[in-house]
Amino acid sequence: MGFKIGNIEVNNKLVLAPMAGVSNSPFRLLARNHGAGMVYAEMISDKGLIYKNEKTIQMLFMTDDEKPMIQQIFGSDLDTMVEAAIYVDKFSNCDAIDINMGCPVPKVAIKAQAGAALMKHPARIYDIVYEISRRVSKPLTVKIRSGWDDDSVNAVEVAKEIERAGASAITVHARTRAQGYSGKADLDVIKAVKEAVSIPVIGNGDIVDGPSAKRMLDYTGCDAVMIGRAALGNPWIFKEIDAYLNGDPEVIRPTVDEIKALMLEHLYDLVKLKGEKLGVLEMRSHGPWYLKGIDNATSLRKELVRATTVKEYEDAVHAFE
Repeated sequence: MGFKIGNIEVNNKLVLAPMAGVSNSPFRLLARNHGAGMVYAEMISDKGLIYKNEKTIQMLFMTDDEKPMIQQIFGSDLDTMVEAAIYVDKFSNCDAIDINMGCPVPKVAIKAQAGAALMKHPARIYDIVYEISRRVSKPLTVKIRSGWDDDSVNAVEVAKEIERAGASAITVHARTRAQGYSGKADLDVIKAVKEAVSIPVIGNGDIVDGPSAKRMLDYTGCDAVMIGRAALGNPWIFKEIDAYLNGDPEVIRPTVDEIKALMLEHLYDLVKLKGEKLGVLEMRSHGPWYLKGIDNATSLRKELVRATTVKEYEDAVHAFE
């Protein structure tokens, strides 16, 4: 049921997406412990790496328990992207390097002309992938979108250039940059890319449960599926999907007590990594995600988003029945 990227063996077809501000070490570890076959780290700036920005360097932190793990970088300048990739190759414990060519946010795609903006420049994509792939020892992967907008859906053309340039795998988020995260992912785009290249293809977009994962795998023929927003506050999704794909009985959903315990585990890991102030601040976002679908959790949500210390967060969680 698994797949391979270069020399990386992945034991199933489920991959955690590189979500900015989310896919850090504690979250990646939760995903791995709950069934993700492989995890991607959140994207980091090429400029931040080559200028040794302290916050950027800290984002490279990972543990062996998260492996296999792929570190994603973003940028648009050939020289700085190559330099950043070499830095990650030498100093990160990751298993592979990924280039972000899909981020739609204006700060990245418009101001920096990186992320999804690169979809408008297939020749530049080739140059970046070619130069990096021959300068690093780790496998290189690329994450793209369907295209910039509906008038320029060029994922197949770009995927061919990426393979020709030496990449070991490609992830396709089957939405255009113009769509952002709205509308439906177009499975036909993933299918067309899979048919056009021989390297592994990971499908991304609208995977929320076992049936949606199976539909994408069966329809497109892709090698794996990437799960992003559906994993927020719900790392159990990987076990549930894996069980569904294997024809196993449906996994029993976690109890409220189990969810509370995992919230605190996540909190403690974040505080250990980032300190109390930043760790608690980050858990303010995660708390409501964990509580989605739980009855009578409105007051707890309000308490969690106001918490400023570990004790305040703990007390609120413990008090909830």
